[in-house]
Amino acid sequence: MKKRLDVSYTPLIDYDTAWDIQKERVKGIDLGELNECLMLLQHPPTYTMGSQRHPEHLLLSREELEARGISLFEIDRGGDITYHGPGQLVGYPLLLLDGGKNLDLHGYLRNVEQVIIDYLAGFGIEGGRKPEYTGVWVGDRKICAIGVKFNKCRNHRGFVTSHGFALNVKAGIEKEGFSGIIPCGIQEYGVTSLEECTGRAVEVEEVAREIVPYFTRVFPYEVQMKDQ
Repeated sequence: MKKRLDVSYTPLIDYDTAWDIQKERVKGIDLGELNECLMLLQHPPTYTMGSQRHPEHLLLSREELEARGISLFEIDRGGDITYHGPGQLVGYPLLLLDGGKNLDLHGYLRNVEQVIIDYLAGFGIEGGRKPEYTGVWVGDRKICAIGVKFNKCRNHRGFVTSHGFALNVKAGIEKEGFSGIIPCGIQEYGVTSLEECTGRAVEVEEVAREIVPYFTRVFPYEVQMKDQ
């Protein structure tokens, strides 16, 4: 019998609010009080700096961030700096990974990438990987950044995942937010979006709805739609 996955979509939510929700849900999943879930959402303009901590990859001063209305958070996921903003679908899978002998944390990252690769294929877009980097690429441009945290359980063997993926949907997002950073510390490659690759208008809410069955093909859960 498949486990239940609570799936929600929120059109816009502040980063710190969503981060607090993640932390509370991770605890609830570990305690067995909450179902595993997939939070789909958009954030206001935000830079997040992961555990690698390379402040030199932020190209804007505090004054410039304030003038542009972009928030900055140092957070507990892996990876370097990235951008979140309207026009990008962010997905936070909060999943319980069993700590038995078959536990494969790198395999989890590859599975998240596969969800995006399979979804892009539905548009005729060939998404792929670069061996030295996490994420999904179209040629030499990144379309989806991935950064996660594996939260060690206190009441189970294993981990509960948090953070996740950020899929660029709307054209122009690569100039609006990514121009102020060296995304993920990678200078030699650029970023792209679903609209740029398809040449047509795509709504983020549409992508949120469509991506769920691709997610459950890779991660076999029974979906229940929930409010945030």
